[in-house]
Amino acid sequence: MRIGIPRERKPFEGRVVLVPAACADLITHGQQVFMESGAGRLSGFENQAYEAVGVTVVPDGPALYESAELIVKVKEPIDEELPWLRRQHLLFCYLHLAANEALTRRLTDIGLTAVAFETVQEADGSLPLLAPMSDIAGRLAAQVGTHLLHMPQGGKGLLLGGLPGARRGRVVIIGAGVAGGNAAVVAASLGAQVTVFDRQRGRLEHMRTLGPNVTALYPYGQAIRDAVRQADLVIGAVLIPGARAPHVVDAETVRHMEQGSVVIDISVDQGGCIETTRPTTYAQPTYVWEGIVHFAVTNMPGAVPHSATEAISAAVLHYLLQLTDTQWRQNPALAAGVNVEAGRIVHPALK
Repeated sequence: MRIGIPRERKPFEGRVVLVPAACADLITHGQQVFMESGAGRLSGFENQAYEAVGVTVVPDGPALYESAELIVKVKEPIDEELPWLRRQHLLFCYLHLAANEALTRRLTDIGLTAVAFETVQEADGSLPLLAPMSDIAGRLAAQVGTHLLHMPQGGKGLLLGGLPGARRGRVVIIGAGVAGGNAAVVAASLGAQVTVFDRQRGRLEHMRTLGPNVTALYPYGQAIRDAVRQADLVIGAVLIPGARAPHVVDAETVRHMEQGSVVIDISVDQGGCIETTRPTTYAQPTYVWEGIVHFAVTNMPGAVPHSATEAISAAVLHYLLQLTDTQWRQNPALAAGVNVEAGRIVHPALK
């Protein structure tokens, strides 16, 4: 099969989906791999490294899409790329269509088949292609939140971990899955007073093991409202696979937070779980609503492209190899990942 790796075009998106070593494995298995020139540069992988393992480097986007049958990339195609897609293409990437009806319609109009990384799901319920980027997004959320609380960034001027004579910062994390759990790890290690909400007892038990400064609670509505109003940093990390995230924090609750507090919504790719969330990019990552600093970048891991590329490549290769088999739909995990099939919306959460 002819596999194409385009250059990512979202603002400040430096990731590339496969490292050269992964491409070498594909070629060893008899696949042809094409890459758009410069696709790996911001991740630290130059054209020469790909050419050395047998990848054919093409000059631009149109040439890449013309050369390939299977398009594998990191983020969803943007307006510039959509004219290059054809109905015969198989598209494999993060899509997050539940929050993007316009893109959904464009893909169905094209008539192609699209498999979304974030809905590839194993029998145990795990999301193996979402997990590595959720690891990164969770850790970044705590790091970025720490920085945004600084006065020059518009924050209240709080040192999140506190120090002798000064109180610890209060962090509320909604969702203790992969992203929320990683955010809790970082926030707790900084010394903050952390409250994590989740419905699953097993996750709550795990959160408690992070330290005596972590409280794990069931997400009763009033409990969330009370905690958010007192928080210095709120991190939203709610996920329903393939579906739009529900609003678990309303605007009125955010309005009652102290001025200079920070909201970070990792769920923004799926529409956001905080009512005051709107998507941003790294070109202008924050906005202020009613005195509260909001960060809602839709490609958070793009800020650390070298680390993110290594992580995503390791996760994707196994499934990409299976996609090159004409019988790939017999794989339940990949079948679950199909969002659009020959121009029809097929994923239950999108219907």
